[in-house]
Amino acid sequence: MDFEKRPDQMYSTTILCVKRDGKMVMCGDGQVTLGHTIVKGTARKVRKIDKHNVLVGFAGSAADGFALSERLEAKLEKHPEQLMRACVELAKDWRNDKVLRRLEAMLIVANKDVIFSVSGNGDVMEPENGITAIGSGGNYALSAALALMENTHLNAEEIARRAMKIAGDICIYTNHNFVLEIL
Repeated sequence: MDFEKRPDQMYSTTILCVKRDGKMVMCGDGQVTLGHTIVKGTARKVRKIDKHNVLVGFAGSAADGFALSERLEAKLEKHPEQLMRACVELAKDWRNDKVLRRLEAMLIVANKDVIFSVSGNGDVMEPENGITAIGSGGNYALSAALALMENTHLNAEEIARRAMKIAGDICIYTNHNFVLEIL
C-alpha cells in the first residue's frame, strides 16, 4: 500500500500475533492517523470472534478493516471449524470483486492452532515460526518478536507486549496503547 498518494488516507498501524506453548496472542496498537496527524490513540483493531474462537486484527483503513472482519465472520458461519477455508474464500472474494478489490487493509486471523495473514492480492500466508505482523510497524514488531522467541523463555503474551513496545518506540504510526487478545 502506498500511503503517500492520498493525504486524507488513514495510515497503518501495528498488529502482531504470537503463538507459543499452546497460547495464541494477538496485539494491536490504538493509534489512528489522518495524513500526518494523530486523530485517535485508543482505537480497537484487534477483536475476538467468540462464537468461532478466532482472533482478527487489521491494519489499513478502519472502515475497510471492519468490513473485511464482518465478511470473514460470514465465511466462518458458512465454513465453521475451517479457518483456512474461510480465509481462502475471503481472499478469493476480495481479489475478484470489483468493490472489495478497492479495500485498503490487511488482516491477521488466528485460532488456537494456526495464524494467517490475508491480503487483497489473494494471499493467505501461514508463518513457519508462529509469529506474524502487519502494518507500518509490523516489521519492527516481527523482528523484535523473533529475537525474543529465539533468545528468551518469555511466554507469548510477554513477547507480544515487549515487541509491540519496541515497534511503538520506532514507528511513528504506532503507539503504546495496546489491545491484547489471548486464546
